[in-house]
Amino acid sequence: MMNINELKTYLPQRYPFLLVDRIIELVPNEKIVGIKNVTVNEPFFNGHFPNDPVMPGVLLIEAMTQTAGVLGFVSENKSPDKGYNYLLVGTDKARFKRPVTPGDQLVMHARFITRKRHILKFSCEAYVDDQLVASVETLVAEQKIEV
Repeated sequence: MMNINELKTYLPQRYPFLLVDRIIELVPNEKIVGIKNVTVNEPFFNGHFPNDPVMPGVLLIEAMTQTAGVLGFVSENKSPDKGYNYLLVGTDKARFKRPVTPGDQLVMHARFITRKRHILKFSCEAYVDDQLVASVETLVAEQKIEV
C-alpha cells in the first residue's frame, strides 16, 4: 500500500532512524499496519548486545510511533513538506513480551484513539510471527516547521 519512497514523504527520519519499511494497510482516522524487517546490519546491534543481539525497547516504541505518525499525517492531510511534523511527547502502558532479534519481521499495528487540539493519541502493538512482542500508547504533538 505504501513503499519506502512514499513513506519518506510522511516521515522525516532517515537512516539509521527510519524504522518503518512498508505500510500494508491504512484506514485514515482509524488504523494502520506497517512492517520493519529487522536485519543483523542494524547499527544498534553492534552494542545491544554483540553476542546476543536484541532490538532495544525504545526503538520498538519509536518504530510503532513512526507507524502511528504516518496514520496521523494521512488522517490530518499534513506532511513535513506541507510544514508539519509530529514529535513524540508521551508514552503510557509500554509492555515488552519477548525480544526482537535479527531476522524477525516486525508487524506494527496502530489505532487512532483521540485528538485534543494539537496532540494525537494512538494505541500501538508490534508482532513477530503473529505473537505480540510489544505494546504502548503514544502521544504525538503536531509541530509547525519551516519548509
